[in-house]
This record gives sequence, C-alpha cells and structure tokens, in this order.
Amino acid sequence: MSETSFDHFPESVEDTKPVLARSPTPGAAMRTRIRVAMGVFALAFLVIIGRLVSFGIMEPAAGNSYVDPNAAIATSRPDLIDRNGEVLAADIKTASLYGEPRNIIDPDEAAELITGVLTDIDTAKLRKRLTGDAGFVWIKREITPKQRAKIHALGVPGIGFLTENRRFYPGGRTAAHVLGAVNVDNQGIAGIEKHVDDRWLADLHAAGFARGEELDPVKLSIDVSVQHIVRDELAQAMERYGAIAAGGIILNAHTGEVLAMASLPDYDPNEPADALKPDRLNRISAGAFELGSIFKSFTFAMALDSGTVTMNDSIDATKPIRVRGHTINDFHGKYRVLTVPEVFIYSSNIGSARMALAVGQEGQQAYLRRFGFFDKVATDLPEVARPIVPKKWSEVTAMTVAFGHSLAVTPLQVAVADAALVNGGKLIPPTFLPRGRAEADAVARQVVSPETSRHMRTLFAMNVEKGSGRRAAVPGYNVGGKTGTAEKVVDGRYSDDKRLNSFLATFPMDDPQYVVLVMLDEPKRAKDGGGVTAGWNAAPTVSAIIRRSAALLGVKPRTVGEDGIVLVSN
Repeated sequence: MSETSFDHFPESVEDTKPVLARSPTPGAAMRTRIRVAMGVFALAFLVIIGRLVSFGIMEPAAGNSYVDPNAAIATSRPDLIDRNGEVLAADIKTASLYGEPRNIIDPDEAAELITGVLTDIDTAKLRKRLTGDAGFVWIKREITPKQRAKIHALGVPGIGFLTENRRFYPGGRTAAHVLGAVNVDNQGIAGIEKHVDDRWLADLHAAGFARGEELDPVKLSIDVSVQHIVRDELAQAMERYGAIAAGGIILNAHTGEVLAMASLPDYDPNEPADALKPDRLNRISAGAFELGSIFKSFTFAMALDSGTVTMNDSIDATKPIRVRGHTINDFHGKYRVLTVPEVFIYSSNIGSARMALAVGQEGQQAYLRRFGFFDKVATDLPEVARPIVPKKWSEVTAMTVAFGHSLAVTPLQVAVADAALVNGGKLIPPTFLPRGRAEADAVARQVVSPETSRHMRTLFAMNVEKGSGRRAAVPGYNVGGKTGTAEKVVDGRYSDDKRLNSFLATFPMDDPQYVVLVMLDEPKRAKDGGGVTAGWNAAPTVSAIIRRSAALLGVKPRTVGEDGIVLVSN
C-alpha cells in the first residue's frame, strides 16, 4: 500500500473559508466618479475651444453664407467747396443699424423691440428679414444718436451698429441743382456729385480705396454768396409776380465759369427725395424752351457778322408779314421804317424776320450751329437737355426762329452764346470748376468777329438806356441786355395769356465781365401795377441781382465824365 502525505491539508475547519477582496468605502467611490466627470467636461471644453479657433482662422465660405458688414459701409467722398473755400458738401459720421439673422435667437421678439423704437419700419416685414440664415441685412441706415442709444439698451442678440459716412449740405437748398445729391450708399446720383463719381471717384472706390480716407476737396467755380443772392431774388420774384417757376445764372464772359445757377422750385439735397418731383427740374440746363425775343440778339449778330446788314441800314417794318397763312406782327409796332438799332430796342418781330430772310435759311442754320444751338451743351453737369430743332426748316421757320420761336434751347446755351457776343466773339464751353483765361482761350472758338461783338455791346447798352430793358439798369454798373417775352405752347397752340419771360444781361458794358440770365415762368401783373412782359418783371429781377452781387464779383462802379469817358471808381 502506497504511503499518503498530509502536508497540504488545513489544520482546522476555519481555515477552509474562502478568502474575499475588501470593499471600498462610500467616500472613495464618490471621489472617483467626480474625477471621471471632470475629465469628460474638460475634454468637451477642449474640443469646443479647438473648434472655435479653427472657425476663427479658416477662410470664409464662398457664396452668400458670409457677409462682411464693413464692406457695406458707405464710402468716403471729398468735400465740395466754393471758389473761396466755403464748404458746400461734406461727409459726417452717422450710425446705421444692421442684423445677423443667423445669430438672432428670436426674430419675433427682435422685430417687435426694434420697431418699438423705429416706428416707421413695418414689424412683419422686419420679422421676415430677420428670419433665416443670412449673415448680414441692413435694418435702417442713418439713424439718430437717440435711436441708437435706445436700441443698444434693448440688448437684442444679433443686432449691431456700423459707423458710416453721410453727406451733409450746410447750405441746404442754396445750390441744390449745382451740387446734386447722393444715394444712401454715398454715391453721386445727380449734379456735381455725380460728375465727381463719373470722372474718378467711382473707379477709386471700385479699386477698394477711399473707404474712410480723407480726400482732397473739390473746388467749384460757384461763389456761394452770389449763389444765395440769385436764389433769393428769384424766390422774391416768384412771389411778387405769381410765377410758377424761375431760373437764373451768372456766367463769367471770359472764362465760361458759372458763378451762380438756381432753378425754382428746388429741393434740399439733405432730403433728396423731393428732387424726383417733376417741377424740381433744373430749368437752366435740363429744360429746353422757346425763349422769345432774347433770341433776336443772335439774329442781329449773324446779320451784322455776315455783312447782310450794317448798323446804318434801315428795315421796313411798316406792315405785318403774311406768308402761307401765318402773320408776323409786332407787339407794340411802330409801323414804319426802322433803323437797325431801332429794330433792336423796339424788339420788332417784323424787322428781325426780314433780317433772317436776308441772311438766308442756310446761313441762318450755319450761324445757329456755330453758336451751339443745334447740339447738347458740353459741361460738368450731367443734367443737360438737347435742343429741340425743327425737322423742316421752311421760310416760316426761318422767320419765327429769328424772334425766338420754333427752336427750343436751354437757358445755359443762351447765356454761353451771349457771352460770345460781348467778349470779342469767342464761344467758351461753360464749366462749374475753376478756369483761368489762358485755359478758356485754349478751348474757345471764334464764332463772330470782334467788330460784330463791339456792335452787339452797343445794341445791348442802348436797349437798357432807352429800350425795353430800362428797368434792368443799375446806376454805376453800365448794364446792357435784351428782353424776351415768349408765348407758351398749350395744347399745341401758342397761348395768349401764358408767357415765359426772360432778360439776358451783361455788365459792365464798357468792359463786359459777366452775363446774367433770368427766366420767369407764367408771371402775372404785380400787385402794385405794371405790365406782364419781361421788361416789367424779368428785367427788374436782373437789376436786383446785379445791384447786390456786383461788388462781391469784384466789379467797381462806373461814372461817365463830361467828355463821355467811362471812369472806374477806386
């Protein structure tokens, strides 16, 4: 029998119990769970931070999902200043309100809160605009500081403000039609403002420049003090004579610079919406009119320059001219033979028509083309009308054009052509920017001889001295000029009681410096009496303008000595 060993048997029953692991205490388990939770949160936090950093450095996605609000800010513009440095237009800083719909938590609440401050905005429309994933939408441009403060206090998420440029015109209406206007993006849409954009500013903006930079000012030829006088006298004339509209211009006869130009009714460029109304038309450059007897100035110039008549000739004005069912008569006819100067100072339609017939239809058209009346004026203003030229140039047309009917032109064209009649015969394109005589001579065209110009100065002076322009006289300033009373076309026929009156003046006639043209639309008889023709309303309006502006324009008073020599006061 084999031998058995008992070395590995337990010594007692208690030793046969299984050996178990010791359980942890409750406090230790809690600490373990906290550590695990903190680790999970830390990891999640690190993931979020990493994603935010990656979003911050990544390129914006293509398309409309990303919009830089700063790219929508209105661009900078240069100041516009008058010839003496007075500010006519400038940029000012203003707040504009925008939204980021993708960041707006509650579009309904946001719309309600915002329209509670901006009461002119429709709540439903704003709610629709603030709903969606768009990155940027304008809510309202150019809000007031008070509105900005109220909206800021609302604390609406996804709503912000941008400081941008707004155009400000210190003079308000004073030079509205010259300066023009800008849109909400500060882009020129009319007048010199548009001219500046078209010439260079728009290209600068397109290249990404001039968005906050200070630009050199643009100087104009306008004298704001003279501009104020012209507008003020036109406004007074409209009230005094019950006119429905008025316009006026002062032009440097030797440089073509426009010193002042106004057209009423006008508008405030700070609130440019009114500029769209039909009666806000710039009548001086953007309206074409049959201007009546002031056009006789050019009939006389062509007749004298062509040698058809001389200052010593006489014209038969004994009876009306009847041709092809038309009758040409004089308003206050003398019905006798008139000298050439008498035809001018009595404003004879009969005499003027006979002079035009003597020049001939082809010759008449050639001179009118030479004066620029068949073409659109080339100048800095965008708002320039084309002349309305008769399609058929008959014998009747030639006669009626001779005294300012059948051909419609802009008053600006007439002022420019008149300057050529008094400055020695040079037609100089008009400009609203500064120009010296040397530069003007370089672009001038000789349209009549210096001798013809001398004769025209004589006729203009005689007309104010003893003709229809007597009420345009200003003591000491030697004014010359021509009246024009044109019957307006109503329903295809010339009206007997609706007139467009004008006066075309130059001063001083011994050394012509400036051309002044005033136009009154449908003036009535003044309350203190008088007539309704241009000599009673347009002429005295020109007189008032010259009386107030001559000194500002640097023209010194004149006196005539016993020997007839004109003396200039020191």
